Amino acid sequence: MLASTLPSADSPAPRVRRFAFEYQTTVHGVPANARELDLWLPVPHADASQDIGELVVDAPYRYEILAAPYGNRVLHLRVKKPSTTDFTVTMRFQVARREHLNPAVRQPAAQSTRIDPADPNLQRWLAADGLVPLDDSIRHWARQVVAQAHATAPLDQARAIYNHVVSTVKYDKSGQGWGRGDIYYACDARRGNCTDFHALFIGYCRALGIPARFSIGFPLPPERGAGEVKGYHCWAEFYTPATGWVPIDASEAAKNPDKREYFFGAHDENRVEFTRGRDLMLAPRQQGGPLNYFIYPYAEVDGQPFTGLANQFRYHDATRE
Repeated sequence: MLASTLPSADSPAPRVRRFAFEYQTTVHGVPANARELDLWLPVPHADASQDIGELVVDAPYRYEILAAPYGNRVLHLRVKKPSTTDFTVTMRFQVARREHLNPAVRQPAAQSTRIDPADPNLQRWLAADGLVPLDDSIRHWARQVVAQAHATAPLDQARAIYNHVVSTVKYDKSGQGWGRGDIYYACDARRGNCTDFHALFIGYCRALGIPARFSIGFPLPPERGAGEVKGYHCWAEFYTPATGWVPIDASEAAKNPDKREYFFGAHDENRVEFTRGRDLMLAPRQQGGPLNYFIYPYAEVDGQPFTGLANQFRYHDATRE
């Protein structure tokens, strides 16, 4: 069991957003001589911050939904001798997404006995990722950040890293190199998108022995309504024995400076999480290498990565609150 995310008696109740979500991909351009096509879609999981219900899949071929590492779920279909005709897979589901607030961060006196440190993946969240190595340079830079802030306790060190990332990295998707979650790109360029911000935060935390994990999903605009979601969003959490898992969103804080304090210890309800972790192996295991992260569909034709996928993502709020 993970740390409780329930607010204390003195804390406001987390906001909840209820909406329908549609995840669709169309496979096109399959080679005429293809012997086998595999397609994987990420399936959102329920956890303390979200409920997933009424999952319906519309697919022209038999599929299965399988468990994957770190509590993730995967929809997989395999087509023998696939036709060259395009086909579409659509996944629809209902979401109740709760604002994720850590009361121990927002109210230090609330650091409580409700924290359960058990997590079967805790050691994984201390280890390197392919694009987030834990080498001498990363450790040196992380130590410099916390030393400048005179931070010694894990919670204070994580806050120092968060403040450093938000203050020194610009949300900027111009040029090339951004979007891969490459910690050395983020260190050198000091700009990027959410993957780059959180690669830096997670890498520095892990370099100091603070478990930190990556999650990815889709953002929703704060205004209630309906529309298309154009791209993914990712965020992070770190763990201390005194607080349990603490949510942070460094890229949103950089884009919205007035919410800098809020996004240390909170994730808003305007999102839905699909997968956790990086360097992911799917179920059944893909023949290609680990996925850097998994939010868009992944396909292979005869064991080779296949990119003929056109995607669309839509949401519709249950109420216009």
